[in-house]
Order: sequence, then structure tokens, then C-alpha cells
Amino acid sequence: RFLLRLLSSLDLVREEEARFGWGAGGPGPQEVLSYGGGEIEHERFSPDREWMPRVVLIAKSALVWLDQLSKRYGRPITRLSEIPDEELDRLSAQGFTGLWLIGLWQRSKASRRIKQLCGNPEAEASAYSIDSYTIAQELGGWEDLGSLRERCWRRGIRLASDMVPNHTGIDSTWVIEHPERFVQSSEPPFPSYTYNGENLSPVPGLGIFLEDHYFTKTDAAVTFKRVDYSRGEARYIYHGNDGTHTPWNDTAQINFLDPSVREEVIQTILHVARSFSIIRFDAAMTLAKRHIQRLWYPEPGAGGAIPSRSEHSLMKVDFERAIPIEFWREVVDRVAAELPDTLLLAEAFWMMEGYFVRTLGMHRVYNSAFMNMLKAEENANYRATIKNTLEFDPDILKRFVNFMNNPDEETAVAQFGKGDKYFGVCTMMVTMPGLPMFGHGQIEGFAEKYGMEYRRAYREESPDEDLVRRHEREIFPLMKERYLFAEVDSFRLYDFYSDGQSVNENVFAYSNRRGEERALIVYNNCFQRTAGWVNYSVPYAIKEPGKGKRKVRATLGSSLGLRGEGEAFTILREQHSGLSFIRSSRELGERGLYVELSGYQTQVFLRIVEIQDNEHRHYARLAARLEGRGVADIDAALKEVFLEPLHQAFSRVVSASTLARLAEAAELDEGAPPLAPLTDDYREFLRIGSDFSGGSYREEILSQMTRGLKAVREVVALAAVPPSAGDSYASYLGLGLQLSRYAPYLLLCAALLKPIGGIFSGELAAESRSLIDEWSLGPSCESALRDLAAPRSLIPRFVKLLKILVRQQGWLRAVGPGEDGLSAMSAFFADPETQGYLGVNRFEDTLWFNREAYLDFVWWISAAGAIDAFAASPQADARKAAIERLFRIVQDWLRVLDESEYRVDKLIAALRDLHESRRGTTPPAEGAPRKGGTTKPRSGAH
Repeated sequence: RFLLRLLSSLDLVREEEARFGWGAGGPGPQEVLSYGGGEIEHERFSPDREWMPRVVLIAKSALVWLDQLSKRYGRPITRLSEIPDEELDRLSAQGFTGLWLIGLWQRSKASRRIKQLCGNPEAEASAYSIDSYTIAQELGGWEDLGSLRERCWRRGIRLASDMVPNHTGIDSTWVIEHPERFVQSSEPPFPSYTYNGENLSPVPGLGIFLEDHYFTKTDAAVTFKRVDYSRGEARYIYHGNDGTHTPWNDTAQINFLDPSVREEVIQTILHVARSFSIIRFDAAMTLAKRHIQRLWYPEPGAGGAIPSRSEHSLMKVDFERAIPIEFWREVVDRVAAELPDTLLLAEAFWMMEGYFVRTLGMHRVYNSAFMNMLKAEENANYRATIKNTLEFDPDILKRFVNFMNNPDEETAVAQFGKGDKYFGVCTMMVTMPGLPMFGHGQIEGFAEKYGMEYRRAYREESPDEDLVRRHEREIFPLMKERYLFAEVDSFRLYDFYSDGQSVNENVFAYSNRRGEERALIVYNNCFQRTAGWVNYSVPYAIKEPGKGKRKVRATLGSSLGLRGEGEAFTILREQHSGLSFIRSSRELGERGLYVELSGYQTQVFLRIVEIQDNEHRHYARLAARLEGRGVADIDAALKEVFLEPLHQAFSRVVSASTLARLAEAAELDEGAPPLAPLTDDYREFLRIGSDFSGGSYREEILSQMTRGLKAVREVVALAAVPPSAGDSYASYLGLGLQLSRYAPYLLLCAALLKPIGGIFSGELAAESRSLIDEWSLGPSCESALRDLAAPRSLIPRFVKLLKILVRQQGWLRAVGPGEDGLSAMSAFFADPETQGYLGVNRFEDTLWFNREAYLDFVWWISAAGAIDAFAASPQADARKAAIERLFRIVQDWLRVLDESEYRVDKLIAALRDLHESRRGTTPPAEGAPRKGGTTKPRSGAH
């Protein structure tokens, strides 16, 4: 820092800034250090530059974006430093690693004035009519750029910038100070040209005039007039021009025939590279040698692409002597030597894409064929483009910039819509080798095309939230896995055989690999439905050291690295449907993958793994069971295969016929129907379960199950007392049984499940509850309830209740003397599963519960408590005492319900008050009022 300050004091740095910035200055040396600019920034990147193939770029028209952000956040956002961190967080979370801001440089004042004179008073200068390569002061200058760059860097985002190499604004610093650097003549190119309009010069003593016919639109007006009044000198400088449209009338064409001018442009490029990791070169194809000559120095007799330039014709040999090396080849070499961690991206058309990457060495080049051919559904032509590239040199594929729109084209939604076709092509864009580039407003579904002179959007458009969410589901996850798609070594394009013989050119099928990670994408870019096989790749070139290259083909199995040895199976997860498919690896290797596609449908197969089957052939059995169908959870489906013998045994235990016989039996004695066949099935079920889980079956478990079933029958019999018999617990039980005819079946099913954890030595309730999930017993219970004609809408809730009853078994024994249910209810509300059943929810920092669910739960848990008490003791006195105690607890639970206002904290507090009031005193007499409540369960409360 001391040395840089010393150099600055000697004005040496200032001279360098002036040179790099076309006389306007660049980032100061301290700014380079503070904000990561220049070579110092590039030292921070890894030397192998792996980030380059993985860039996902999004374009933003800077002024328009800032205006949109101002509206979104409700405050003025006009400088780069004011861009909210939330926006950068959003871009990073979406998977973008490059941010291309269009229009950062100081723009031409004359350009803005010309557009205003042409009828748009709000117009800004064109972003490509540049005064100097210094960050515009209205955007905050170099300091704000440094701040933004640092914030982006922390989020893994690199900044990209335009560089316009072939022209400047007509009033640029170069035009003012170095007019000799431009293509020009000393006389008007045509006698009819006149220059009598407004003086557009920003400095006194100099005149800059457009040709008058431009405003009347009666001539192409290929030049403007520059007048130096102090010298009495007039120059007629040509506008920038690509020979296909009218000239860019707010620009001045640089003369690339002059080697000193070419060097100045290269120095400017290096200056830009010191502040930006990615540089996009505008209209780069116009600076290829063939086009410099075609446009500006045509061979004699060629006529020339631009009016009047035939007068400046050059023989080929003289042109080659003036420009012996391609300008872009020199740029690429110089950047590689001086700033090697810079990604160079060329906007090039006119069928020059291959030339730019193969001969000129450009890192990335626009691939307009991607957008144009896929939009027009010229699928055979685009497949041919990919195939030809693969046969010549696959590495070229990753040099393409694939896009669905760019600033010069209509928006992506205008070209591709918002439906399946858009997302199919977008999926290809982010999963093909190359650099995916998104346009401004593409994700939000904006339809307005932003001109280079826009300060704001003219349409009032809001983001299409459905479109954004679909990007979140289908596109952003793929962008975050660019490492898997970016390289070409393992990229394979396949022919899709729809009838076994002919190739369906509308289907794009390709795969890629990185290590053991694999991906396969299949997209049908047409309306017609199709089906067929993906197996053989198209030919691709393999380079062999010292032998040139040879063309080979591969199968899908070999491309995915499937070994297919023994009984191997491959599992493929499809992203859009969320389904996983299992296929024989041998079949994939021999026949490929069969795929069915509707119009514009995309299938993205990720998480492709190969697994060897076990000695029980579980994977083979699963594949046979599914018959090609996908499943949401392959592990769950495989678990069903593992547990199939267990499920078959358990289905006999809890079958509808078994539960019905148990519910109707007058007595349940061991050795007598219906317990006799059940005990055999139950014993077999637990023995199989013990083998699966490593437990140990004991006959005591069977005895416990039998006692539980008998207790259910006895409690149900107790409830046979009519409700009119008085305020007894039996009446309360009977009321619930009347309201739900399925209650006995559920209680019997719970009795069958409660002791299964006895195969382990741990806590019975926890072990039994765990085994219900581990053994996936819920579906068998659901099946039995369906066969018993239970309402389908209630069956899932019934199964949740079963799990709670198993988990809470023995709760009554855990209630301490005199606690009156406080500890039990506190434990219930602390259990997540019970909370869900009770409808517990948080609102404004308060936990609430559902009144009806609470009344329902109290009945079920009290019935379970009675059953546990009857199963624990056959003695009448012990049972009576347990029932009386249980009824007091239930009365307390119901008494405090209304007082709680359905708040968990108030309910527990009310129970605690009851507990405290009874401590050391006799319990209140039944029927005694408390705080306006009632001690007896109200009729119909359940």
C-alpha cells in the first residue's frame, strides 16, 4: 500500500488509469486492493480455474433492475452499493454464479440526446454507446462496484461486464482526444450529405454533428462530422456498422487497421479484466479479419458491405500485412498471460461460432442455434449440430453459451411460452455442457424487451409466482449441480428409437457422469406423444496421443458406468415426478432404457445407483412386483419386500374376520375358539419379526396379548350399562361405544400391538411403538379397517390413534397418588404424536388445542386405561378401585375443559389448581361446583 501511494504521488498510476480508461480513469490502486480488483483479485482463485465450466449467468439491465428493486423494496435504489443483500442471497440460492450487469460504463451524452430528439424524452444513452470505461458516477463509481463485487464474491457470484471493442460513443473521450483512432475520411462520403443539426459535442471548440438525412430517414447516414474549430479541421467519422442494418448512429467505428489502436483496445480489455471475472464482447464477429476487410477495407471490385467503403479498398496481401494476426487470437493470448483467471465470452453470429472457439481460442461463444432451432422445433438440425460437434471435437460443446433469449432478442416467454416446452428447453440449457445464460426477467416471466436506452420498465409487470415456483422445483436444483453437467468427457447423446428401427429426431436424450454420480435427461421437443428406447449413443471423437482421433459409439449402460455383474440392479430417480425406478443392469446394458413421453415432456433421471442383489433376491422381487412402475420411496418399497413374510403373518393376526370374531365372542379362553388359531398366527408373526429385528420371542408375550384381548372384552361388557343408569364410568364408556361402532375393533387391535416390543428387553411401550413403524404394520391395520367398512376418511386417524394407545399403555399406573391426572395430561401434551392428534398449534406465542379432538382423546385414553387395569389384575376389588380412580381423573380432565379456553397452558394450570387444592384434604364431593364448572361429564360431550 505504501508503494502504491508513492507511485500515485508521482502521477504514474494516474497515467496508467488514463490509458486503460480511454482517458477517463479506472479504479484506483487502493480500490484494487480493497475490493479485489486486478491481478490481486485473481490470485484468490484456484489455479486450475474449475469455476469457469460451472458458471450459470444471469443478465440484468442495470438501470432497469435498480428501478424494479426500488419498487419492490419501497425505497430509492439507484447505486450499486444499494442493491439489497436479499437480492444477492436470492440469486445465490437459486444457483447463479455469474451476474452480468448491462450498462455500467459511463455512457455517451450525445447518445441520450439523439434518442430524445427522436421522440423519447425519458431515454438514457445506449449502454453500448460508451464514453469511457469508468463506472458511471450515477451508479456509484468504482467504490460502489467494489462493494458490490465483494458482496457477490462472498456468495459465490462473479461479476460480468460488457466490453464493446469495435466502437465508442460519438462524443467519447477517444473521439475528443484521439480522433485519428477511428475509421474516417476527410470529405463527406456522398455529396448529398449535410451536417446542419444540433452540435452534440460536450466540450467547447469542438463540433459533433449527425448527418441530416438520419433524422429524415431518407439515407443510411454512415458518417458523422467532427469539427475542430481551433484548427479549422473537419473529419467525417464512420458510425459503427455490421453491414446488416442501418448504422449505429450514436457510435464511432474504431480503425483496427492501425496496430497502435489495436494495442490500445487490448489494454482497455485488460483494464476491464482487472475488475470483472467475466467479459462479454459485444458484436465480436465484426472484428474477425474477414469481416474487418469485408466491412471497411473490401478487396478491389468487391463493392463493400458499407456504402462508400469501396473507395478504401485494399488488396488481400496489403490487408494481411496490416493485420497479420487475428485480433481475437492476440486478445486471448494476452489475457491468458496477464490475467489468466478471466473468462472471455464472445457474442458471435454469422456461422462463426466454431471459428471463434477452434481457431481464435475464445473461451465461450454465443450459440444462437440453441435458441432459434429449439424454438422453431428444427430438432433434427439441432441434433445434427450436436452430433457434428461431437464427431469433430466434443470439447467445443462446453465452449457454447446456451440461451433462450438475449438483450437483442424477444424475451424467453415471448418465444417459448410458460409451459412444458419452456421448461424442457430450459432444462436442456442448464444440463448441457456449455454456459447457461438467463435473460433479465426470464424467471419472473416478464414479457417486455428492455432496450439498451431504458432507464425503467414501461410495462407494469409482476412476477408470475407459479412460474417462479416451477423454476424452484425443476430448474434451480439442476443449476446447483452444474459440476455434473458442465464437462464433456462423459457426455453422450443418444438416438431415440421409437419403433425399434427409426430414430425420433424430436427427442433429445443425453447422459453425463462425474465419478459415481450419473444423470440422464430425455426431452421430447414436439407436441406428439412418443415412446421408445434409449441405448446407443451417436458417434463421438476420442483423442489418442500421437494417433489423432477416432470415432466410437457407446451404450447407455457403459456410458453410465454400469457393470451389470451378477444380479445387479440400477435405481434411477426421476426429478419431476419424484418417482424412483428399478431396472436390471443387464437389461440396461443390452436393451437400454424404455421411456414414454407426452408432448414437450422432460424426464430427468438423477441419483442413478447400481446395487447388487442379496441372497434373498429382494431387488429382483421388487422389480418383478413393480413391473416397470415408479415408486415415491424405493427404500419403503424394498422394505415391503423385506417384510413381506412378516406382513403376511400380521395380516392374518389383524384380519377383519379375526377382529370380528374377537369382538363377537362371549368368552376368550386359551385353547378355545377364536383364540386357538389366533395364538398360532400371533406366535408365527412374532417369530418372523424377531428374526428380522434381532429380538427374542417369549411365550410371556403371547400370554400378555391374551390377557389384553380378554380385558377389552370385559371393559366392553362393563360399558353395556345404559347411559341412563347414572353418572358412572360404565355410562361414559357406553356413550363412546354407541358413538363409534369401530371402537371395539380398534381396542382389540391395540391389544394385539401393545406387547410386541417384548421381544426386546427395553421399555415395553417405547419398543412396541417403534416396531409398528420399523415393521410397517400400519397398512395392514388400514386394510383390516377398510374390510370392516370403516369410513375411508377416518382410517388414517384411527391408525394414528392406535400408535398413541400403544405408546401410552400403562399411563394409569404412572399417575402418582393424589395427582388426579395432572402428570399424565402434561405428558400427553409433551408427546409430539399426541399433540398432532389433539390439533395442538401455535398462534401468537400461545399453544392451542382442538376441543372435539380433546374430548375424543380423553375417551380413548380412559378406555385404554381401564383395559390396562383389567389386564393387570383379575381381582374385582382391585379393578373397582382402579376404575373409580380413573373416573375421578376423567372427571377432572372434562371439568377444566371450558375453563382452559382451549389453551394448553390454561388447561395444565387448572389441573394444577385442582391438585394443589386437594393436597392434604379430602377430595370434593361429586357434583360440587368449582369456578363455575361442573364435575360430571355432560351428556353428549363425547
